[in-house]
Amino acid sequence: MAKVAAPPYDVVNRAEAAELATGNPLSFLHVGRSDIDLPPDTDPYDRRIYAKGAENLEAFLGDGTFLQEAEPSLYLYELTMDGRAQVGVVGCVHVDDYGKDIIKKHEKTRPDKEDDRTRHVLALNAHAEPVFLTHAPSPYLGQLNAKVMADDPLYDFVAYDGVRQRVWRVTDAAPYVDAFRRLGVSYVADGHHRSASAWRAAQDLRKANPKHTGDEEYNWFLAVLFPANQLRILPYNRVVKDLNGLSPDAFLARLAEVGTVAPVTGGSPEPAERGTIGVYVGGRWSWLTIDPETILLRDPIRSLDVSLLQERVLGPILGIVDVRTDKRIDFVGGIRGVAELARRVDSGEMAAGFAMYPVTVQQLMTIADAGAVMPPKSTWFEPKLKSGLFVHTLA
Repeated sequence: MAKVAAPPYDVVNRAEAAELATGNPLSFLHVGRSDIDLPPDTDPYDRRIYAKGAENLEAFLGDGTFLQEAEPSLYLYELTMDGRAQVGVVGCVHVDDYGKDIIKKHEKTRPDKEDDRTRHVLALNAHAEPVFLTHAPSPYLGQLNAKVMADDPLYDFVAYDGVRQRVWRVTDAAPYVDAFRRLGVSYVADGHHRSASAWRAAQDLRKANPKHTGDEEYNWFLAVLFPANQLRILPYNRVVKDLNGLSPDAFLARLAEVGTVAPVTGGSPEPAERGTIGVYVGGRWSWLTIDPETILLRDPIRSLDVSLLQERVLGPILGIVDVRTDKRIDFVGGIRGVAELARRVDSGEMAAGFAMYPVTVQQLMTIADAGAVMPPKSTWFEPKLKSGLFVHTLA
């Protein structure tokens, strides 16, 4: 399993995926990032990529790399990182629960990414990666988990990133189904594009099936559900390609109109509190501290630091109005650290980097409960679920 386990498709770029999979034909990156098996200049949405992913998955299913259960099954999936463990239930959730907002969202999706994952599902006829869901803590679920985990796990290994992976098969699914029914709702933590694409693919397959009954596998998609009190959110940082015609000094002068700008003279430029943003431009780090009197704390969305950055810097100063579609902005997961922001700016690829203060799980749930959405790429969960441990085929 250690050779198969891979990062999710959207965590690594093509070059990183190719390097991770070098010399390892079993890596699930050959399915999730099958562009690594095509020429480097292949368009990322070329139909050959989806066909290659389907071909590679079919090979894995046919050569014994994966074992297919004879009946529907649930599993427990534990990830341990830096001595901290989280345990989730692996199974399939219904696309109609997503459509009816029983599975609640907190971010909008990017159309190009949603289209990409929908094509991926339809080409593979499978959900190749699970969606990361969270739910309110449940002592009862904890008791059920403890009983299952008293037995030896099916798998126990340390993945390429040092995160320990353990999996157990649940022999009695009924108590779990009942427990989740009583919880009522869950929340998309990580995987908005995957869950949206599962719903879209299901609608397409329903329309194409004149004998649709509702029992087909395409009505369900793969997920792992974790209790909210076990999760860890890191910041989702930003980098921008240009300063909208401004020099670094002129840009910092404009930031001084937004809040207090001061040089970072020692320690890490990672923000220690809400309302403070680390800014890397012109080869140096500065703090941008926004006056708390100007922050609408009663508004759960506009008070987020990512919203403050958008409303006061990205939009009015840099002209980046829609971060879902503007190609001048990119997002960097907090696991890569602030050094990655500086590296991309110093290389000349980007012009400025922004180190953000992380969103809390409670903020996420409050916003989702209100039927509202955060700006895109607001949360970065660690550890990431590994791809290649579970696959849900649609036929």
